[in-house]
Amino acid sequence: QVQLVESGGGLVQAGGSLRLSCAASGRIFRDYAMGWFRQAPGKEREFVAGISWSGGTRHYARSVEGRFTISRDNAKNTVYLQMSSLKPEDTAVYYCAGDFTIIPRSDADGGTMDYWGKGTLVTVSS
Repeated sequence: QVQLVESGGGLVQAGGSLRLSCAASGRIFRDYAMGWFRQAPGKEREFVAGISWSGGTRHYARSVEGRFTISRDNAKNTVYLQMSSLKPEDTAVYYCAGDFTIIPRSDADGGTMDYWGKGTLVTVSS
């Protein structure tokens, strides 16, 4: 089992920045590809970013590419999502997820992730 706990969410003005963290415990973190997904009120969950176990491969949703950066520190069992130039449409609950097999890169991959955190709320005001 892997337990995932997100932190770092909050209220920020448009144009601002936030860094989300996802701390993992349990099974060997470095064996898992990790990803960030988000769900806005009244909308379906969507893929945001994914990273391989080594950090050498990263994928981003088009809506966040160039503004968000996913990274991981396997020594700290933590994956990060640095968010910059935030927009009101980035408002959502952000979830981290882990998978032993795939590096997430699409909304559909959310259906196959092995482990999920409980989420952290990001609110971007205009």
